[in-house]
Amino acid sequence: MKALLLVGVVVLVLGVISFFVPFPHSEHHGVSLGDAHVGVTTHDDERISPVVSVVLIVAGAGLMIAGRKS
Repeated sequence: MKALLLVGVVVLVLGVISFFVPFPHSEHHGVSLGDAHVGVTTHDDERISPVVSVVLIVAGAGLMIAGRKS
C-alpha cells in the first residue's frame, strides 16, 4: 500500500469520526486568598465544526486518489 493512500485513509477516517465524537474541554476558574483556594471547574463536550469535518473528508479522498494514481 502506498504511503499517500494510507495517509488519505487515515485523514478520511478522522473526518468521519469527527462528526460523531465530541472532544472534552475543561476549564478551571478560581481565586487564591492566602492558603485558601475557591474555584469552579467547568466541563464541556465540544464538537468540531462540520465544515472542518467535510474538509478532512474531501482532503482524505483526494489523497487516496492521488496515492492510487502514483
